[in-house]
Amino acid sequence: MSKTKGFTLVELLVVIAIIALLMSILMPALARVREQAKSVVCRQQLKQWGLVFSMYTGAHDGSFMCGCQGGPWGEGGMGYWWMDSLRPYYQENTLRLCPSATKPYVEGGRAPFGAWLAHAELGDTGSYGPNGWICNPPQDMDYLHRRPTKQNWRQIDVKGGNFIPLFLDALWVDAWPLSVDQPAETEYWLADTPGSNEMRRFCANRHNGCVNVLFLDLTVRPVGLKGLWKLKWHRAYDTNEELPIWPEWMEMLPDFY
Repeated sequence: MSKTKGFTLVELLVVIAIIALLMSILMPALARVREQAKSVVCRQQLKQWGLVFSMYTGAHDGSFMCGCQGGPWGEGGMGYWWMDSLRPYYQENTLRLCPSATKPYVEGGRAPFGAWLAHAELGDTGSYGPNGWICNPPQDMDYLHRRPTKQNWRQIDVKGGNFIPLFLDALWVDAWPLSVDQPAETEYWLADTPGSNEMRRFCANRHNGCVNVLFLDLTVRPVGLKGLWKLKWHRAYDTNEELPIWPEWMEMLPDFY
């Protein structure tokens, strides 16, 4: 009678070692593919936000929301100023969430992949936010949220709109960036001080050194985190301002915009 042949222990170990080697090669590649897919979905969602803003401004003679309604201080704090204005123009609350950042901070989410919570009674979460300099308050209101309104982009039809951020990946519900803002010391930063270095709220390393940005001309493209300082956030924003000294975590990141 012939013997039934099987694998020796050495052969099994060799096969296991080969499988482990292949997995170590494939897993990072699969992770990159997943992240790229999330980034693509993120850009598609921002295009939908472009439609939301287009519908809103189309119904208001091309103007953005006033930015001063709602909120416990009568100024639209905690994102009331844009969420309440735009709510009639979209249905799915998940549209506010970048696919790479869906877990709220209050539930253990961590920057840059966490989500903010506003309207706690409504459970409104999100991981996008608007450029606060788009508010269109009454003409006789010189300051809104303690910022000079003369610098605001009040309407959507503006020359050079392809370099004016409208809505983008965000660590917090909104932000008013300045050219002198400094980046955070760590990419996991979330110790926010309102009115100070608010560019940090958009400097979120979610998409391989980039954030996805919806611009005033309603185009969407990724922008390197360093490139955020070269965009035209408000009318008086100085794009020639000396760039910050990049912290260690940003030194090797791309700088395109």
